[in-house]
Amino acid sequence: MLELLNEALDHLELQLDREVDVAALARIAAVSEHHFRRMFSALAGMPLPVYVRRRRMTLAGAEVVAGESTLLDIAVRYGYGSGEAFARAFRSVHGVGPGEARRTGATLTSQPRMSFRLVVEGATSLRYRVVEREAFRLVGVVARLPVVREGVNADATAHVTGLDEAAVLEMKQLAGPSGVVSAFVYRTDSREDGAEVDYWVGAVTHRETVVHGLQGLDVPAGTWALFEHRGAYPSAVQELWRDVFAQWFPSNPYVSRPGPELLHLSSVGVGQVTEAELWIPVERIPRPGLP
Repeated sequence: MLELLNEALDHLELQLDREVDVAALARIAAVSEHHFRRMFSALAGMPLPVYVRRRRMTLAGAEVVAGESTLLDIAVRYGYGSGEAFARAFRSVHGVGPGEARRTGATLTSQPRMSFRLVVEGATSLRYRVVEREAFRLVGVVARLPVVREGVNADATAHVTGLDEAAVLEMKQLAGPSGVVSAFVYRTDSREDGAEVDYWVGAVTHRETVVHGLQGLDVPAGTWALFEHRGAYPSAVQELWRDVFAQWFPSNPYVSRPGPELLHLSSVGVGQVTEAELWIPVERIPRPGLP
């Protein structure tokens, strides 16, 4: 799969002077557009549109400094309809406007071309199983929070500690022995720091369950990959999430599909060892020539 992703990135380089056809890139990588965007974000550490803008401004920066074309010609070449829009994008990457860069020969920022490779370290193994789950409803409390890839997410901690005691008791009773879970519904395909995610704390119940004062999220039946891990909270959980998208998906015939990602932890004390179960909604990639 990594070879196909790199072929898609090669094709992307040919589209930097026009509107990027993400659906075409996904077809080259033999995955859905949804999975392509999420895979790229997880592997690259930035959303695809950010990478495209940085690559365009890297190439545009070289042309600005060369001084062979007008700034407006360069803006149009890289898909900007006005000099003002081009200047904003240029400044967001280089820290200076194109006019100033041309006049002063300012130091610019370069975004190298990306390519992906699988690094085999041998020290990390992922324990998983693929299961089919019937449709269910998540009943609980939700808050929109920023993603934090490393360290404690203070907003998530505040959300949990601020929960009403009666609501927590209700969720525990609904959950029974399986326990209360967290669920993460990403608002975009980005997984970088600051991206928005709907963070649920709740119980997995039957579709018909309705509880006054709690919100509900209906989840259709489908295939899930369940990963089990043990380590210090929160670093071990964050590393597990990273390894699933950076190592497991590129090495297995599955792609992610839209849906909440569920997390059950035995402990959430910072630095404490926790037993983690991470549920990721997936679908199998058909192999050519096989049903």
